Amino acid sequence: MASTSLLKASPVLDKSEWVKGQSVLFRQPSSASVVLRNRATALTTRAASSYADELVKTAKTIASPGRGILAMDESNATCGKRLDSIGLENTEANRQAYRTLLVSAPGLGQYISGAILFEETLYQSTTEGKKMVDVLVEQNIVPGIKVDKGLVPLVGSNNESWCQGLDGLSSRTAAYYQQGARFAKWRTVVSIPNGPSALAVKEAAWGLARYAAISQDSGLVPIVEPEILLDGEHDIDRTYDVAEKVWAEVFFYLAQNNVMFEGILLKPSMVTPGAESKDRATPEQVAAYTLKLLRNRIPPAVPGIMFLSGGQSELEATLNLNAMNQAPNPWHVSFSYARALQNTCLKTWGGRAENVNAAQTTLLARAKANSLAQLGKYTGEGESEEAKEGMFVKGYTY
Repeated sequence: MASTSLLKASPVLDKSEWVKGQSVLFRQPSSASVVLRNRATALTTRAASSYADELVKTAKTIASPGRGILAMDESNATCGKRLDSIGLENTEANRQAYRTLLVSAPGLGQYISGAILFEETLYQSTTEGKKMVDVLVEQNIVPGIKVDKGLVPLVGSNNESWCQGLDGLSSRTAAYYQQGARFAKWRTVVSIPNGPSALAVKEAAWGLARYAAISQDSGLVPIVEPEILLDGEHDIDRTYDVAEKVWAEVFFYLAQNNVMFEGILLKPSMVTPGAESKDRATPEQVAAYTLKLLRNRIPPAVPGIMFLSGGQSELEATLNLNAMNQAPNPWHVSFSYARALQNTCLKTWGGRAENVNAAQTTLLARAKANSLAQLGKYTGEGESEEAKEGMFVKGYTY
């Protein structure tokens, strides 16, 4: 339910302000245009104002010290691939059993502040008949929801993709809020081997911005996820150059769409070499490149940077996150991991009821490791061999 107290809307930058006023240097806007712009700003910010304080509170709750996000929003088809890897059939009952294992792990909320759900899960009950959403809330974990409709070919591009799902998004996000979701996720991707083309970058940025504005209007904190795919043989400098352009485009269109930065979370890729590159980067190198990019492109008003793992091994993702938290940052620098939290847990469970406790213990150990990494206190001691296994899949889809 929306909060009754209102937070004063944040100032909204128009295009000229975002590019450091360069257009103002050439022409002073007329009084009529100022009036029109101010009226437009008032109208666009008024819609989100009833949720503004709640959006800020939700974002800060998720971006709380020592905690991050459990991404468990795999589509039913992708969840089926995970179940198949342990010899289980892709049925609703098996998906329910695995998701129950995850959300009901005792003490999970000590390390996890938010959980991204697939639509089926948002409306699903546990094997004990309790709503998944209620189980999460009892653990002090904010329920979230994947709202995009997946990637499709982008006509006119270099075999690139765009993310669909804007049609009907307003009504869907309103319904998800009523069901208990308080944040949303929209994943779009940029491929370095395929360009990326200016068309693909602009499409990705615009889609993220429209989704973010619609989500805030419904009371959901939008996770903005411009994933730079690991696919490719490129070096870390190439990744940096592409990410710099993508992030600049994303935040330009977020500003144009009057998205309140204090009420979003960013879920980017870390800056690493391509997965097929001969050059590997140390955690210290990944941290240096990634933090430099954050400082150059991300406004400090954004509460949290929740990194995706993108096919890194469980250990690699944790070490890289820890390296980024060796000194204070303007933002909460944390994690939003799927496979990098679940991989060993899934294998430990193996679909057997007698292994549930052991699997939950494994999940908690992985969550605790990343909690320590968010605090910059992770040592890497006692890690299993499974945690060191890479999980990159070329052309991976959710």
